[in-house]
Amino acid sequence: MGRPAKHDKRDIVNAIFYVAATGCQWRALPDKYPHWNTVHRYHATWSHDGTWEAICDRLRALVREREGRDPEPSAGSIDARSVQGASTVTSATRGYDAGKKISGRKTFGVVDTLGLLLAVFVVPASVSDNIGGIAAIDDAAPKSDRLTKLWVDTGFKRTFTNYCATAHDITVDVVNRTKAHEFQALPRRWVVERTWGWLVNHRRLRIDYERDPTVTAGFVWAAHARLLLRRLTTEPHPS
Repeated sequence: MGRPAKHDKRDIVNAIFYVAATGCQWRALPDKYPHWNTVHRYHATWSHDGTWEAICDRLRALVREREGRDPEPSAGSIDARSVQGASTVTSATRGYDAGKKISGRKTFGVVDTLGLLLAVFVVPASVSDNIGGIAAIDDAAPKSDRLTKLWVDTGFKRTFTNYCATAHDITVDVVNRTKAHEFQALPRRWVVERTWGWLVNHRRLRIDYERDPTVTAGFVWAAHARLLLRRLTTEPHPS
C-alpha cells in the first residue's frame, strides 16, 4: 500500500556512501543523487531500525568465509575513539573527554581478529570506558556463540573484566604498553586501531555533526559496509 518508491535503493545507498566518504553537508549532495532530504530520511531510518548493522553483519560473515575463517569469530578487541562534536551536537548527548581534551562524543567499537566490526556504540565523550564497553559487548556477544576472548587497553578496568566473565563468559586480557611516551604497535590491540584508521578515511567520521548519536553510529556502519563491499569485490592478492 502507499505510493510506489520513486528512487532506486542503490541510488540512496550510493548517496549515503558519498556523504560518508566526502564529509559534505546533506544539502550539498550533488544533483545526480536523490534529494538530500530523502537520502537523510532513509539513512536515519536505517540507522534506527538496525538495517546498516544487519548489512555489516552479513558482509562480515562473507568476508570471514572468503578468508577461510568461521563466520562467527572466537576472539576480538574493543576500543573507544573520542570525536569532536560540531555545534549541532546537543548538550544532552555530548560530553568532555578530559584525557584527550575533546568535547563531543565517544564511539566504542568491538572488532574480530580481522578488524571487522561486531558492535558500535556512541555515547557522550565523558562516559567511562567501563560503561561504554559494557554496552558495546552486550551488543557484540549475541552475534557469536564462539566469542570467548577479548583484548583491551588499560582504560578498561576490573568492572568491565568481571562483567564480561560473568555475563558472557568472555576472558579479557589487558595489553599494557612497554614503552611510555612512544608509539608502538601493541600485540592484538593494533587490529582495532587499524580499523579506526580505515574508517576515519571517511571524512564524515572525523567530526560528529549529527544531533542523534544513533545516526552517528549509522554512519560508522555505513562506512564499514562500504569497506566490506570493496573487500568482497576486489580480487585477492596472489599468495
